Amino acid sequence: MGDPKFPRRSYDAPSHPWRGERIKSETETCKLYGLKNKRELWKAQAALRNLRTQSKNLQARVRLNDEQAELESDLLLKKLARMGLLPMDGSTLDDVLGLSSEALLNRRLQTLVQRKGLATTPKQARQFIVHGHVSIDGRKVTIPGYLVKRSEEEKIAFNAHSPISNELHPLRAGPKQEARAEAPVAREGRTPNAERVEKEIKQVEGDETESADLPERPQEE
Repeated sequence: MGDPKFPRRSYDAPSHPWRGERIKSETETCKLYGLKNKRELWKAQAALRNLRTQSKNLQARVRLNDEQAELESDLLLKKLARMGLLPMDGSTLDDVLGLSSEALLNRRLQTLVQRKGLATTPKQARQFIVHGHVSIDGRKVTIPGYLVKRSEEEKIAFNAHSPISNELHPLRAGPKQEARAEAPVAREGRTPNAERVEKEIKQVEGDETESADLPERPQEE
């Protein structure tokens, strides 16, 4: 059974740790979804493997006309439909085998918070969730990897007790306003520090020209 203080880990690390293509793809996926580390990606892959294994076993039992397998198949498809991984109607066990790890990552609370416009980046969405600024149906959720059900997706909002729930909060500025504020700097290709340096150089050059126009003082004998 094991000690409850030391639970068995819920993921499997790659069998070979130094595969360049795998490392590159995992890094890109972590950046895209704002994952803290690759363990979160491995957990999603492990959960997907369990679903595929369950689907394969049920398919084998259904071919043997097992009534219990048909009942378990319906329950599995309804569960995945409630999770938003499969359509509500017309799904089969073959559709479970076609799921990818991105399908699970798209149902994470962190991803949905960004897609609903509550955060501008995945990292900001993770920060809002961990700090208790996000709630689902009025209930505060502080787990970025929480898998949001289909019925809960429309109930994601800012926590009513959070200061960010105020529409006048500075962090509520939309991405369009931030992009508009950064547009002049990006268009000119200069940073505020560079503009300040240019002003100082012009001021020094202006002082030098003014001093050059002044008449020279006669030398005392």
